[in-house]
Amino acid sequence: MADPRLAMLSGWTAATLATHAFTLAPASADASFRRYFRMTLAEPWRGHRTVVAMDAPPPMEDCRPFVHVAQLLRTAGVNAPEVLAADIERGLLLLTDLGDRTYLAALDPLSAKRLYLDAIDALVRWQAATRVNELPPYDEALLRRELMLFPEWYVQRHLGKTLDKQQTSTLQETFRVVLENNLAQPQVFVHRDYHSRNLMVCTRNPGVLDFQDAVLGPITYDLVSLLRDAYVAWPEEQQIDLAARYWERARTAELPVDCDFGNFWRDFEWMGVQRQLKVLGIFARLYHRDGKAGYLADMPRVMTYLRGACTRYAALHPFLRLLESLEAAAPQAGRIA
Repeated sequence: MADPRLAMLSGWTAATLATHAFTLAPASADASFRRYFRMTLAEPWRGHRTVVAMDAPPPMEDCRPFVHVAQLLRTAGVNAPEVLAADIERGLLLLTDLGDRTYLAALDPLSAKRLYLDAIDALVRWQAATRVNELPPYDEALLRRELMLFPEWYVQRHLGKTLDKQQTSTLQETFRVVLENNLAQPQVFVHRDYHSRNLMVCTRNPGVLDFQDAVLGPITYDLVSLLRDAYVAWPEEQQIDLAARYWERARTAELPVDCDFGNFWRDFEWMGVQRQLKVLGIFARLYHRDGKAGYLADMPRVMTYLRGACTRYAALHPFLRLLESLEAAAPQAGRIA
């Protein structure tokens, strides 16, 4: 089947590199319209034997946030791709290549501590570089819009349930108390998807990808993404240990974390509830709207995080009972073990 955008990308790349002597192969795709291709060059270009070409078709995608956030990350000392060439109007970028080995592929019980500490150090550098008026705010409207993915896509489409008046009231009250906590947290640069599929094993760990949706938001958000990852889980005592190591480094860097680790951990868990509700909604949407069934296998992991946090805080117990009743009444195909 003809692929006119791939043909356009190849032609633009050839003109930019001043050569046709390269091979092109898919590097990765994500949940958006963006595509990435690895280009292996017959002769080095600016010292690079491979580069990554990104296709982000307008108007569905806008390259400008990617270029801006890439520069913010690199200025902060984080290993993000360098933008080597850009055609913003057509949605084409050439980037330095951070390799093809993700944290998800590399993580095991022996490597985990080293890789996570590298990611924590990079996260602290990113947050310490925070400046106002550089990124859009992770405000109540955006946080709430993400939460609404849960009733729309997970409850209605995935479980096939319609909430009654009392259930709707419980859900709205849960959203209110969760957002109250989230919005009270100190504000820093937030990657928004700082997890094992977007972190690459590099000479300087980690290489950081998929950052174009970065915002200014709650300080625990990226740590939640990292330690309560939808794609890989570790024992809770390991999560707490790594969170404490982040907290110590953040305090040394004079980031505005709570001086009491117990309070910080509470904020971490409440931020996690927001993210987990959003992720369940997104995964359900990817399946039911976009036909991407692979995400269904990750739902139980996300649900385990969510149930665990709701069990520990009295204000979330009504939502936990609602969740359990919905799961129990759902058709077998929609249930999460």
